[in-house]
Amino acid sequence: MSKTYFNNRDASNIEKLDRILDEDLPDFCREYFVGISSNTTPLTRLNYAYDIRTFFNYLCAKIVRFKSKSVKEVTPADIESLSPFEIEAYLSYIEIYKDKDGNVVKNSARGKSRKLAAIRSLIKYFEKKQVIRYNPTASVDTPKLREKEIIRLEGHEIENMLDVVDTGAGLSERQQKYQENTRVRDLAMVSLLLGTGIRVSELVGIDMDDVNFDDLSFVVTRKGGARVILYFSEEVAGYLYDYYTVRQADTALKNESALFLSLQKKRITTRAVENIVKKYSAVATPLKHITPHKLRSTFGTQLYRNTGDIYVVADVLGHKDVNTTKRHYAAITEDIRRKASTKVNLRSAPKNDEDD
Repeated sequence: MSKTYFNNRDASNIEKLDRILDEDLPDFCREYFVGISSNTTPLTRLNYAYDIRTFFNYLCAKIVRFKSKSVKEVTPADIESLSPFEIEAYLSYIEIYKDKDGNVVKNSARGKSRKLAAIRSLIKYFEKKQVIRYNPTASVDTPKLREKEIIRLEGHEIENMLDVVDTGAGLSERQQKYQENTRVRDLAMVSLLLGTGIRVSELVGIDMDDVNFDDLSFVVTRKGGARVILYFSEEVAGYLYDYYTVRQADTALKNESALFLSLQKKRITTRAVENIVKKYSAVATPLKHITPHKLRSTFGTQLYRNTGDIYVVADVLGHKDVNTTKRHYAAITEDIRRKASTKVNLRSAPKNDEDD
């Protein structure tokens, strides 16, 4: 079952987190990560660790009174000594900077907001434990986020995308050679992303045993580990069944549980799926930067337009908070309102003369 895949992924993320805690963060941070482990995923904690590490590296490299310390020597008292201005200076610094390898790193308002949230979470934890009594982030404004326009495929663009995957038209000669070997698999993957709105991480985690063609259903592991049954259409079933039968017929792979495989006959990675979507969409919709997440947005938009029910969309997409869904699809509400205006008649239809 795909539970094994996600368990292995979680174990890998926990191992990476332990390495960062041992080598790159002050010892007191371990208590924080243990404290939040019951209500966060290993991936969330790992991302927090990356952001917190960036902050501590900045402190010891850029703030004069900390330059004599290594990151491992920073204490809660040092954090408490920071001023709101020094936090704001950090947010200004990370807008564009060079990392230790000389690579230029940029952070949008969203990136800065996320990094500030990680620092706040750390400080609030120790504030709650009364280890820290002054929170220097309390009076720091969160960077203002602009609502991002939803980039999605429209009806004709969906058809173009599937046509390119199916025929390889427009691809380079080298790409077409790969496409000849991966056409059936790629059609199954792209149609499943477009037809169900699942996340790319959910797609790569699907196992052979998770698919049921009797009722056109499959099982995915959502964020947080919940196993959920979703359904696909007859149209998606056609593409998926073509690949499933080819995949099942390969007896050399009987010990491999993953549904979608790379050319190396191993479970395909999220990065590989992202590159596949990028390759086909660059031909189908060259003016739009399409990712697997944009295919998810395409499905969500289509579903909302056809149902007008934001709660259905939230449930199918696996959003825990319907407000997340509302933020993403607020722009579509105008379409729904326009359709609603035609649904109520003030007068009944006029009778024919012969009915009198």
